[in-house]
Amino acid sequence: MVHSAAAALTALALGWTLWHGLAEPGTALVFGALITVGELARRGARETPGDREPAPLGCAGALAYALLGQNAGNATAHGVLQIIAVVVAAALVGIVPHVALGRGPALDHVSRRVLSVGFAAVCFQPLSSSGNLGEWFGHGPSYAGFLVLILVLTALCDAVLAAAMTRARTRWPFGPLLRDELRALLGIGSAICATGAVMALAVAVAGLWALPVFSVPLLLTQMSFRRIAAVRTTYRQTITSLARSTEIAGYTPHGHARRVAALSCAVGRELGLSEPDLTVLEYAALMHDIGQLSLVDPVPAGATAPLPAGEQRRIALLGGAVVRQTGVPPEVAVVVERQADPYRDQPLTARIVRTVNAYDDLVGGTGTGTGRLGGSLEALEQLRLGTGHDYQPEVVESLARVLSRGLTQSPPG
Repeated sequence: MVHSAAAALTALALGWTLWHGLAEPGTALVFGALITVGELARRGARETPGDREPAPLGCAGALAYALLGQNAGNATAHGVLQIIAVVVAAALVGIVPHVALGRGPALDHVSRRVLSVGFAAVCFQPLSSSGNLGEWFGHGPSYAGFLVLILVLTALCDAVLAAAMTRARTRWPFGPLLRDELRALLGIGSAICATGAVMALAVAVAGLWALPVFSVPLLLTQMSFRRIAAVRTTYRQTITSLARSTEIAGYTPHGHARRVAALSCAVGRELGLSEPDLTVLEYAALMHDIGQLSLVDPVPAGATAPLPAGEQRRIALLGGAVVRQTGVPPEVAVVVERQADPYRDQPLTARIVRTVNAYDDLVGGTGTGTGRLGGSLEALEQLRLGTGHDYQPEVVESLARVLSRGLTQSPPG
């Protein structure tokens, strides 16, 4: 529905603009060039629909054009449909090189950009072109406050759209998804909105020459985010490599840590964990078996679930001691250390890791019938029998729902 609405609005805007021509083509060209540069400078990695805004400069330029009421003191004449047409055309030009390299933008991002910019333009342009905006707010702090209010409403609209589209695609709970989107507004989202408002105000006073000056800070911020993302990717790859040491040494089956991490994150999403908690959950799930390196003789098939409680606890404590030396957040070590405790004494992340690890041990990593119990249904039944002491019933049922939908996506990077 969202994609269809964005496509219909885009077709209408492009058709109307082609039929009537551009109002103030110089201004449209400058803002179009800014949006194109922002798209060209988008992150180099392949996007997934759940990523945050990958082209903040292009988004800020689009919002500034939507909120532009004056140019160097002169009233502007572009309308809502022209704004959408210019934004879409400029964005298409900017993403062509990325598409050629096989890393084009996700359709969700394109649809959200069209609808959010259209929302901001509809809220601002009719009041500006009619003259009511100047009569009501003047050109002082009240005018700037009105722009901020529109940007806040636009950001909320975009967050709701992002959460709803992710919900429709994954069937994860809407509330936690919206919470994560709203939390993201405090980071790059606030920078985009603030830059868009400042650009619009600066052009209204100083003209189009103000755009390059106010574009540089956001471009530098985007470069910083790219470096941070690269560091996080390298950090996760290091943890993944460390987790594979148990596989290389022959203590656990091939791919066990990766499967437990992916399924744990899916269960965590199902239970509404926040993104910081999901990161802790992912790291702990990847390294949950690291304590097995202390064993003289490997556990058969690396399955710790059938071991005596004392042996499970010893392996968990040794694993937590190793994890504390890796520099990961201390919460990760706590999850690893406490995965053998009774579930009532565990944090939720440890309950998830313990349940998913036991499930993977029971099905032999296939979930389809080659494990010790012959299949996932039998494994789930075995887990349900252990809900009195070992496994939290809500986690087991969440795991069952995830498995029934096949939602075992890779953990977030």
